[in-house]
Amino acid sequence: MEMRMRRRLEIAAVLGTLGIFAYAAWTGLVWAPPDREMGDVQRIMYAHVPMVQMMLLSGTINFVCCVVYLFRASWKTDALAEASAETALVFGAIGTTLGAIWGRPTWGVYWAWDPRLTTVAILLVAYAGYMALRRFVDDPERRAVWSAVTGIIIAVDVPIIYFSVKWWKSLHQVQSTPRTVDPQMVYALRWNITAFFLVLIVFLVARYRIALAARLRETTVPEPAPGAQQVVA
Repeated sequence: MEMRMRRRLEIAAVLGTLGIFAYAAWTGLVWAPPDREMGDVQRIMYAHVPMVQMMLLSGTINFVCCVVYLFRASWKTDALAEASAETALVFGAIGTTLGAIWGRPTWGVYWAWDPRLTTVAILLVAYAGYMALRRFVDDPERRAVWSAVTGIIIAVDVPIIYFSVKWWKSLHQVQSTPRTVDPQMVYALRWNITAFFLVLIVFLVARYRIALAARLRETTVPEPAPGAQQVVA
């Protein structure tokens, strides 16, 4: 009964997330006005900005999990670290691709090696290496420790990405504020940030369960089959 109720709540949460995502997409693609200079191409912002924000949030979660694991080892913490690294990589790759599509009609090129884009590229390559490390190390405990140290090193790039447009002259614009953006655009953007945050939670929970189940399979000693002869060393 408890399992059935839990399953129903999970389905309701996913359906609610889809509903909010649909409404958020409508506000950005239909309801909000086009940009005065860029026109409708600016609507990519409603997906690009939230996805990059979710990348940074996932990177922060990964950093916290890595630090916690080194002080208090737990397979749950290690599984969440793996899940957050993967969501950071996926959201970051898609968000960066959308930014490149937006950049072509705005900047004239798909990619420019300015500080913001360069630091994001470094983060994506680093998390790809992080995920590769987890695949190539067989021992679970050694893998978890090495991954935790690697995740902490990678996390140094997260605040650099955020402040890069303020620290250096950059082709990428600085972060907007409600005072510099049309109120309808602010409304649509906030709804899309909320929607992508909920999508991140869904993906993060699903990936965490997969990682934790894999970790428990690796570390659990299988019980002998009934009637099997046991060998005593």
